[in-house]
Amino acid sequence: MRFERIEYSDHAMKRMKQRGMTELEIEHILTYPMYVKKSYSGRKEAVGTVKNRTIKVAFVEIENYIRIVSVM
Repeated sequence: MRFERIEYSDHAMKRMKQRGMTELEIEHILTYPMYVKKSYSGRKEAVGTVKNRTIKVAFVEIENYIRIVSVM
């Protein structure tokens, strides 16, 4: 997946902190996802594995950047 920059919502940052995830790990999932599926309201979910954990990253593509909505 190609993107120029990534923005994180406050909600996504809160979830990342709760789950002990870093921005670098989220970028890894977005760059090398196991798969990406469509979600609701134009959102997509990238699913990948970091440290033997399966992580979902909910995001929206906006022109030349990605906005992370949540991390599960």
